[in-house]
Amino acid sequence: MQHHRPGIPHTLGADLRALRRARGIKLADMAVALGRSVGWLSQVERDKSDPSITDLRHIAAHLDVPVSILFRHEAAPANEAGYVVRAGTRRPIGSSVAGLVEELLSPDLTDDFEMVHCTFQPHSRIADRVTRPTQEVGYILSGTLEIEIAGVTHRLDPGDSFRIRGEPFRWANRTDTPVVAIWVIAPPVY
Repeated sequence: MQHHRPGIPHTLGADLRALRRARGIKLADMAVALGRSVGWLSQVERDKSDPSITDLRHIAAHLDVPVSILFRHEAAPANEAGYVVRAGTRRPIGSSVAGLVEELLSPDLTDDFEMVHCTFQPHSRIADRVTRPTQEVGYILSGTLEIEIAGVTHRLDPGDSFRIRGEPFRWANRTDTPVVAIWVIAPPVY
């Protein structure tokens, strides 16, 4: 019988497999890096084995994701799991650095993309440009966000959207109010 500890989603293995594959890491290479057997890692990815908290920390570090993405605060009712994410049960993702709070809107990371709810705090910004091998589209719900894409700065207001295709980018909220945006990223990076 399979046992799941509270707070760990039943889709943990599928999320881990999706993140590993999105990074082009072979199962055997990751097992070696973790000092574990291929069989063990395969069982974790098929939800046949529960990794310890320490295992999860090592896996998250190897995938370069915050360990928080591997936890769900509240299990969804069985009829909603994998389909519906309630506002109060979104998983925090990202590192919350620089005044950006990100929450996963997708039920898990097994799609070809992920949808993220982003809140940029007043007077927050990232200094360094970010470049990642993704296609991304964002939509501004409220507030005014400055985004620099490939060296060109754009001012985005509610209802505006943007696309990034692997170009270096950085953002800033230079206003006194938060900016809320919906951000879609393919493949999932968190």
